[in-house]
Order: sequence, then structure tokens, then C-alpha cells
Amino acid sequence: MNNRLAHNVNVLGSVTTSSLTAWRGCMVVKKSVQPEQPIILYDMEACPFCRRVREALTALHLDVDIRPCPKGGRVFREEAAALGGKQQFPLLVDKNTGTVMYESNDIVAYLFKEYAGRPVPKFYRGKAWQPAVGSVASAASALRGLRAKPGTQPEEPLRLWSFEGSPFSRLVREKLCELEIPYRLHNLGKEHWTEVGPASQRLKPGPYTPIPGGKRDAFFQVHKRVQVPYLEDPNTGEGMFESARILKYLEAHYAA
Repeated sequence: MNNRLAHNVNVLGSVTTSSLTAWRGCMVVKKSVQPEQPIILYDMEACPFCRRVREALTALHLDVDIRPCPKGGRVFREEAAALGGKQQFPLLVDKNTGTVMYESNDIVAYLFKEYAGRPVPKFYRGKAWQPAVGSVASAASALRGLRAKPGTQPEEPLRLWSFEGSPFSRLVREKLCELEIPYRLHNLGKEHWTEVGPASQRLKPGPYTPIPGGKRDAFFQVHKRVQVPYLEDPNTGEGMFESARILKYLEAHYAA
């Protein structure tokens, strides 16, 4: 299978994952103020419980420092265990409040209470059947982002603009997780119904104009478009759109 065809197959699997999770983590529920110190999430991309936390972070428009902890990983797993007492994920560390917390339901409730001042919206509440569906959703993406692969660590964390429900962004997050590359995740969820749809063909026709003063507007002012994923690597000065290009870059620079 050639690289382009393989990439398209992976995109289709990622679309299936987003569909099975009801496309949560696309729209912003509450535009929260970024805390003084970044929230840290010890995370495994393919884990359905970690996914629920990332969905909530997108819904709250909160950025987060991701510490990837795939199975077999050697970079951040011991650090996570030292902080929380065990290698269980997700693990949230919020230095702004002195919070160190396991369990996705508890973390989601904490985030909405602390950063939105409200209970968890019905759409984001845990359901008894979610773990099973979440596991199927992970299987649809061929369990990418589950196990560590040999790689080299960057001197500085990378920066990724993304939102949880984006199928193309998921492919990049999976690769970052497998290579155990730390990164600042800038959540760039959709702020209004007119932004629904892919960047090339949104629901509302005509030129795209983001809501003034928002995170998307700030991104638009710099890049003259709003499209995810977008990756910046401060170690090389590179910045790029398009998942296929980003994956190729990560393989070339950080895969062993």
C-alpha cells in the first residue's frame, strides 16, 4: 500500500473514531480563561478514558501540556507514578490549585467546575456504555497511539493546534504519543455553528471570518486561515499544516 493510500485509510479510520464518539470535542461549550500555569495531562492517545478528558478540554477551550505515556513508554511513566502513586491514565496535574487527580469522570467534573463554574453538560457526562464504545472507537483507529515506538526526544516541547474531534489532528497526536514527544496542545475548537465542517468547505458558504477576539481570530490574524492540525517545532523553527506533511516530518526528525 503506497503512502498516500495508507494515509487516506488512516484518515477514514479516524473519522470513524470521531463518529463513534459522537463528535464530542469539536464545539466550544465555555470559553474559559487560560490559567496562569498550564494544566498538565499524562495521557495515552488511544485510551478512551484519556479521550474523554481531552474532549472536555476542547469544550472548555483550555490549552494543556501533554506528557505522552504509551504502553512500554520510558519517558514520562515513572514521572507520572512519582506524582500520583501509580501508572494509571489519565492523570491530571493542575499546579494552579494543587490538584493531582486520576479517573476521567472526576477530572471532567473538576475541569467544568473549576474553569467553567458549572456542572458537566449532559453531552459530556459519563455513561455506562461509554468505555465499550470508546474501546471500539480506539480499535477503529487501529490502536495507534497506544504503544511506544523508538525515537529521540526534542530539547523543547513541540506545539500543536488541534481539537479533539478533528480526524486529521488525531493522526498527529497518535504519532506524538507513540514517540513520547511532549507538546503544548492548543485547543482550537469551533466557536460557532458557522464553523462546522472542514476548513475547505464550512457549513456557512463564503469567506471565513472568525469571531472577533477569540482564539480562532488570534490564529487567523497570524496564519490568514484557521485549519488544524498545525504544528510548530521550536527546536527547528518549522511550522506546518497538513497531517500527512506533519507525520512525515515527525518520522524524519524524531523516529529512530
